[in-house]
Amino acid sequence: MAVVGLGPGGEHTLTIEAKNALQKAEIIIGYKTYIKLVKNFEFDTSDKKFLEFGMKKEIERAKKALNTASEGKKVAVVSSGDPGVYGMAGPILELSKHYNIDVEVIPGLTASNASASVLGAPLMHDYVTISLSDLLTPFDVIKNRVKKAAEGDFVITLYNPKSNQRQVQFQTIIELLLELKSHDTPVGIVKNCKRPNERAILTTLSQIPYDEVDMLSTVIIGNSQSYIELDKFITPRGYKI
Repeated sequence: MAVVGLGPGGEHTLTIEAKNALQKAEIIIGYKTYIKLVKNFEFDTSDKKFLEFGMKKEIERAKKALNTASEGKKVAVVSSGDPGVYGMAGPILELSKHYNIDVEVIPGLTASNASASVLGAPLMHDYVTISLSDLLTPFDVIKNRVKKAAEGDFVITLYNPKSNQRQVQFQTIIELLLELKSHDTPVGIVKNCKRPNERAILTTLSQIPYDEVDMLSTVIIGNSQSYIELDKFITPRGYKI
């Protein structure tokens, strides 16, 4: 059984290993949005059976995949980005101890790395990724992690900055960062990364356009050495140039 990272969503960013795993699979299981992405890939999937799940169904999805694989079916479970980064690899591996099944994790290009490539080179030095989704992590814990990352002068990538039900947390986090970092700290926002209607915004911590940020956005906040030059977001590694 394979847990496959789809990358940002376009077939052009799908790894060869991931494509091979999908082509070998008899049954492809995933969140309905990710299944839609796979169905739109150019390679033929007419011989595949697709099982779609809604949001907040990760455990049910994992159990269904493991039960199906235990019946001898070739199963691929899909996640966007990398399945080991806020994806399905964790739940499946945690549950796999109850099954006699080999699980292979197929990596994918993460939203953090894909967005960084759109913006320039903002992740050249140490960085952290923090999800603002409080479905599984209390918001006080999230705030504390952001605070510690800012105090450590890490570049910070924010996943899931907003959702329909979560509109104020992102601004709360930015207000916290404004207390800890320079107001001129570079910020990059990438919407629909590597998908149709991709858009990149370069700004500063004090000038973030909150209305432009949504659940399809990735936000990268620089460290004290980051800068923007010629419309590129750069964090120096330390080389003397």
